[in-house]
Amino acid sequence: MIILKIGGNILNNPAALAEALAYFASLPEPAVLVHGGGRKATEVIAAMGREPKMVEGRRITDAPTLEIVTMVYAGLINKQVVADLQALGCNAIGLSGADGNAILAAKRPVKTIDYGYAGDVLGANAPLLVTLLDAGLNPVLCPITHDRQGQLLNTNADTIANETAKALAAARPPGSVALQYCFEFPGVMRDIGDPDSWIPTLTPASYADHKAMGTISGGMVPKLDNAFAAVAAGVGEVVIGDLAALRAGRGTRCVPG
Repeated sequence: MIILKIGGNILNNPAALAEALAYFASLPEPAVLVHGGGRKATEVIAAMGREPKMVEGRRITDAPTLEIVTMVYAGLINKQVVADLQALGCNAIGLSGADGNAILAAKRPVKTIDYGYAGDVLGANAPLLVTLLDAGLNPVLCPITHDRQGQLLNTNADTIANETAKALAAARPPGSVALQYCFEFPGVMRDIGDPDSWIPTLTPASYADHKAMGTISGGMVPKLDNAFAAVAAGVGEVVIGDLAALRAGRGTRCVPG
């Protein structure tokens, strides 16, 4: 079983999105797709006369912004992706976290920064997802969750992918669930300017070494922290790479060691 996460760089490029969805539709295994869409949300927020607010790469989600991102993520992007998959013969079903209680979250506590209606994922509903997968339906999850009290929340798509993989790994035979992050590089890079500098395999120990040396830093750190949390929870492997790498069975593999 594969959980594939695609981000804004793919969603904003029609050709790249078409290729990514064709790859997803071609997977022989049961599969779940998780998408973000932050760039499109930023465009719509600006077009509606509001100023997008970001702190350290995370969106400040006040009440009007929550309305907009819900429309964009759970509506426009999610349903277009589902329609595109249906056109490829992939029987997909689009879900927010509230649909079938698919993803439960809690409002992020206010510490030094108030992120507003941002959610921290508490878990994914593995029985629901397994039921859909066993029925031949491929869930497509967007980054809108809920708190079971009627409050929708804007949630990080990488975290949703990670928690979904962990939940399904607990419900399936050991090592039978894989998580793939599809982004713009062929893998985790030692040098962004050198396309041949991708790292084939990372273990918890080698990841710690790369962080200490500074070859892995910035935005890759939370992504890899999530990846190794998934591996520790029983996900067979986490692969990070661009579409060409994933198709070729390459990318950077995060494994237990």
